[in-house]
Amino acid sequence: MKATVTLADRLGSCYSGAVYDVLRAKGYHQQTLPQYIRPLNLQHKLAGSIFTIQGKRDDSLDAHQSLIKWCELLSKAPANTVLVCQPNDHTLAHMGELSSETLVYKKVLGYIVDGGCRDSAFIEALGFPVYCKYFTPVDVVGKWAPTAFGEPVQIGEVTVRTSDFALADRDGIVIIPAEIVSEVVQRTEEVLRTENLVRRAILRGVDPVAAYLQHGKF
Repeated sequence: MKATVTLADRLGSCYSGAVYDVLRAKGYHQQTLPQYIRPLNLQHKLAGSIFTIQGKRDDSLDAHQSLIKWCELLSKAPANTVLVCQPNDHTLAHMGELSSETLVYKKVLGYIVDGGCRDSAFIEALGFPVYCKYFTPVDVVGKWAPTAFGEPVQIGEVTVRTSDFALADRDGIVIIPAEIVSEVVQRTEEVLRTENLVRRAILRGVDPVAAYLQHGKF
C-alpha cells in the first residue's frame, strides 16, 4: 500500500529560501525567526505543524515542582508536531538528552526554542532536530517552568500559533500561518519547478538575463 504524502512531507521537500520568497510575494514579510536560533546539526531539516509552549524563570520553585512541570511539558507534547518554545529566559538549558529521547519516543518531529540546550552531543547522536540560540550545562531544575501550552507565543517579530507550520533548515526558520499553508506549499513547489527550468537553461548556455525574462524567476 502506497504511503500517503502529507503536507508536512511536501513542505520538508522545500527549502526555507523558496518558502520565504513565496511568503514575501504574498505580503507576509515578517515570518522568519531570529537568525540566532540555529540548528544543533546543520544537516537536519524540520517541517511540520506547530505546538507552542510558553514558560518563565521562577526561582521560587523547588526541584520537585519544577521537574513535575517539566514532565508535564513532555506529557502534553503531541506526536507529529514541531514544538516551539518561548522560555522568556536566556540563562538556562530548555532541552536536554533524556527529554529529547522522550520526545523521539513520542514521535515529536523536533524542537525550536528561543533559549538554550545542553547535552548537545548526545542529542545530536540521537538524531533529534533541535534549534536553539545557545548552549549551557545549567538546567531548569528549581529555576524554570512552562506556563502555557497551545497559546500564541512571540519570538522576535513573529507571532507563532499552534497549528501554524514551521520549516527549519540550515538557512533559518520560516513560520507559515495555518490558513495559507496549503497554498504556500503548492506555490513553493511550482517555484522549485521553475527554478529547475532556469537552471537547465543556464547550463545550456542561455544568458542569465534571457533565462530570467523567459521564466520570471532567478
